Amino acid sequence: MISVVVTGSEGRMGSQACDAIENADDLQLVGRADPALGVSLEDLIDQADVMVDFTVPEAALGNIRTAAAAGVHSVVGTTGFDLDALDEITGANILVAPNFALGAVLMMRFAAEAAAVFGSAEIIELHHDRKLDIPSGTAALTAERIEAVSGTNVPIHSVRLPGLVAHQEVIFGSLGETLTIRHDSIDRSCFMPGVLLAVRRVGGLDQSPAIGLETVL
Repeated sequence: MISVVVTGSEGRMGSQACDAIENADDLQLVGRADPALGVSLEDLIDQADVMVDFTVPEAALGNIRTAAAAGVHSVVGTTGFDLDALDEITGANILVAPNFALGAVLMMRFAAEAAAVFGSAEIIELHHDRKLDIPSGTAALTAERIEAVSGTNVPIHSVRLPGLVAHQEVIFGSLGETLTIRHDSIDRSCFMPGVLLAVRRVGGLDQSPAIGLETVL
């Protein structure tokens, strides 16, 4: 049984993560940390094997440091903070996944493969109007993967509108043709299998920090 504490537990993603963990036979939710509850991570961290973080960029890095100091592994869905700072944190494993949807992982993989053939690409990412970071972590990571293959800059266009959840198009262009790779998250429940997978496997990482859910697939 893996004991889990969720930070940002009262938010949209945090609350669904709590429900998914409670419904998993091999996981145990031992705490919910959120300012709305008046409960801090420090109050709960000693009970956990893994921390799941769905907070805000300003809080995530401090939460990861707190978890690592207690020997607790971190699974982080928060984006928009300096990932380079993770290299200085030791004591436990860290997995940051800009997107926990399995389809989004495949989208990024297919985009990297297409980048070897198509010389030009642009990304359009569309999210709900309450998403804080622009561009999204998924778009930034996709661009990084494409640029590593093609060596060209990939522009990112961001849309924030009510009614959206999380959507991304990667459009490649070449002589007389285009290729579009698109992923749509219709409901946040699509992220939960990836969250549970990360919780189960973060303790066995060969290298930390790890960026992207594909590191545990």
